[in-house]
Amino acid sequence: MHTSRRTLLAATAGAAAVVAVGGGPALAEDDDTGRLDDKRLRALISRMTLEEKVGQLFVMRVYGHSATAPDQADIDANLKEIGVRDAAELIAKYRVGGIIYFGWAHNTRDPHQIADLSNGIQKASLAQPRGLPVLISTDQEHGIVARVGRPATLFPGAMALGAGGSRTDARTAGRIGGAELRAMGVRQDYAPVADVNVNPANPVIGVRSFGADPQAVAGMVAAQVKGYQSAGVAATSKHFPGHGDTETDSHYGFPVIEHTEAQWAELDAPPFRAAIAAGIDSIMTAHIMVPALDPSGDPATLSRPILTGILRERLGYDGVVVTDSLGMEGVRTKYGDDRVPVLALKAGVDQLLNPPKLDVAWNAVLQAVRGGELTEARLDESILRVLRLKAKLGLLKDPYVTRRGVDRVVGIPSHLKAADRIAERTTTLLVNSGGLLPLSRRTHRSVLVVGADPASPSGTTGPPTTVLGAALTELGFTATVLSTGTAPTEATIAKAVAAAQGVDAVLVGTYNVTAASSQRTLVNRLLAAGRPVVALAIRNPYDVAQLPDVKAYLAAYSWTDVELRAAVRVLAGRADPVGELPVPVQKADKPKEVLYPVGHGLRY
Repeated sequence: MHTSRRTLLAATAGAAAVVAVGGGPALAEDDDTGRLDDKRLRALISRMTLEEKVGQLFVMRVYGHSATAPDQADIDANLKEIGVRDAAELIAKYRVGGIIYFGWAHNTRDPHQIADLSNGIQKASLAQPRGLPVLISTDQEHGIVARVGRPATLFPGAMALGAGGSRTDARTAGRIGGAELRAMGVRQDYAPVADVNVNPANPVIGVRSFGADPQAVAGMVAAQVKGYQSAGVAATSKHFPGHGDTETDSHYGFPVIEHTEAQWAELDAPPFRAAIAAGIDSIMTAHIMVPALDPSGDPATLSRPILTGILRERLGYDGVVVTDSLGMEGVRTKYGDDRVPVLALKAGVDQLLNPPKLDVAWNAVLQAVRGGELTEARLDESILRVLRLKAKLGLLKDPYVTRRGVDRVVGIPSHLKAADRIAERTTTLLVNSGGLLPLSRRTHRSVLVVGADPASPSGTTGPPTTVLGAALTELGFTATVLSTGTAPTEATIAKAVAAAQGVDAVLVGTYNVTAASSQRTLVNRLLAAGRPVVALAIRNPYDVAQLPDVKAYLAAYSWTDVELRAAVRVLAGRADPVGELPVPVQKADKPKEVLYPVGHGLRY
């Protein structure tokens, strides 16, 4: 290995200039893929200081659209939460191995800005003594969880893809979504969700899951893994050992999964096995307790029996294990923020994601090594996995991206068209009494659009009622839009009923309807007014059980623009309904009885 000088690429807006930096080992490649063998990666590790090694294990948030010149409000937030002004200072102080992008941290304004931020981060890291490229990650699941919005291409989410049932579509969505992320400098995506949503009351997974059938979910997960990774982005299946059967959100509480070991093997394990068989690059842990797999009462993130005993040894996985966010309540209920990262490493984790206080977590790991609780060899083991992944993704050869590359790939017409076609194949027709659908412009030209307008989940235009109205107008209908919200008041309901008097049909977007929801009152009053009512479940398909008198009901599985527009094309007969329920819908009054089984979906 050459040890005198190292070449690295310093980014400019449109091109890369080669510069030499002294003091670090050369990143010589074994072959033209830019991969390094373990011997050379170990040589890199051997030259690191202990502090640098600790830093490599952390993936941290940072506020701002720029690595060196964020807005003042973001500087203030960084100083308050992390004690640094910007991403460059974060890297200089803590030598973090990864950075995660969030919309709320103002990292993802637009594709060119994201690419520039990514380049700024890499430049700052490589300028350090023995500097290494940063693995930049984000949660781009599509559907209701996406950090990069328009003009990037946004695909239907997991449950919608599950309704479409096409592994080819799932793989295509992963490949295109992955290519766009890579063009912006993001090389690790925390997707796909591998949880099997067997509990309709699940508040945190729901439509983020491909469905309730473990084998069907396994097939979709494997397809998405192959899609993302064919584009040169690390896929991350989550949340191991399976977050599908819970009524508690691990962001705010500590869920307990009561599956027996046999049930876990049958229900939760198949998608993770499929991900591993597909060559998954990283797996994310869950902050859940599974007493049958580990009776200690520890969350899976901190469980050696689960992460080492089951994931590593039984399932044979040797890729990167990343924690779910360490700021979530599920991992903080039993131990302090200083103990959590140390226990996670002892359990078998490689990447420590987004601790609430980085100084506390970073120093705790450092002291655990100095005090003998963790060995430096244990750190080296995880750093080697992280470096292997960085090498595989080409980061050690060229970590930079270009604005020209963004323009060639992100949100291009062929990608947007693919998303529209895939979305059409996911819309599910649940009820169509009396052949009300497809809606004809000749008989039902004027349409009142009412319903819930939850905040845009992924930087799409929204709000949903506006998107639905615009899509109807585009197809030649006359649409009037009235947002009625998730909990319409008496006054709002009266206004909607009055507006319905002069139209040919009403389209209502429903959102997580419960027995006590005033959305039910709204729909029933509209039905009583005598107008034909078409309902569209814009999130959970379970809504249909609460509104048995609706004559036409569709499921879109998300309120992103691409899914809503596709649902309108189906509603108007411009596309045939081909989606099928990937989860069963139980009766509202008899939850043990199935109203619509997996596979239910009507045709025209």
